[in-house]
Amino acid sequence: MTAKPKPLITIEEYLAQERSGNIRNEYFGGDVFAMAGGSETHNLIAGNTYASLHAQFRQRPCRVYPSDMRVKISQSGLYTYPDISIVCGQPQFEDDHRDTLLNPMVIIEVLSPSTESYDRGKKFQNYRMIQALQEYLLISQDTRHMEHYVRQPDNHWLFSEVSGADDTILMPSVESRLTVSDVYEKIDVSFHE
Repeated sequence: MTAKPKPLITIEEYLAQERSGNIRNEYFGGDVFAMAGGSETHNLIAGNTYASLHAQFRQRPCRVYPSDMRVKISQSGLYTYPDISIVCGQPQFEDDHRDTLLNPMVIIEVLSPSTESYDRGKKFQNYRMIQALQEYLLISQDTRHMEHYVRQPDNHWLFSEVSGADDTILMPSVESRLTVSDVYEKIDVSFHE
C-alpha cells in the first residue's frame, strides 16, 4: 500500500494560516515548512544587530524589520522570514496587510546548525533573485565571525568577512555599519582565527 501524497496548499491558504497563528512557516510550491526556533545566542545576536541598525536609521528613511516580517521572492514563489530585513525608501508589500515585504535591500541571517547550509545555499540562491537586494550578511553563532556579500553592478557578488572584536562591516547600500563587538555584545563565543 502506498501513502497518499500530501495535498498542496494555495498561497491564499498559506497566508491565511500565517496571519491567524503564532507559528511561522516558509512556503514554496504548495508546501509549508516549519521554521526552527532560535537559541538564546541566536536571539541575542539578532537583537543586538537589530538595535544597532535601528539606532543608525532613526533620522533616515530606512526601516529595519525583525524576523516577524515575511519576505516574498516573487521570481521563485518562496515566502520566508529572514532574521533581519532592511529597506531604505518606500517599502513594497504584496497586499494591504503590509506583512509580506517584496523589496528588501539588505537581508541578515544568523546561522544555526540546522539551517546553515540552507542559508548559504538554496535560500541565498532565492534571495539573489530579489532585484532590490544589494547585500546579504551571515552571522555565526558559534564564533565571532560575519560574512558579507555585496551585489556588484555586473550582478556578481563581492565577498568579505570579519572576525576581530574591533572589525566592522560597512553596508554601503544603506550607509550603515556593524561592529563585531556590538553584534556579539553579552555573548560568550570564541574568535574565529
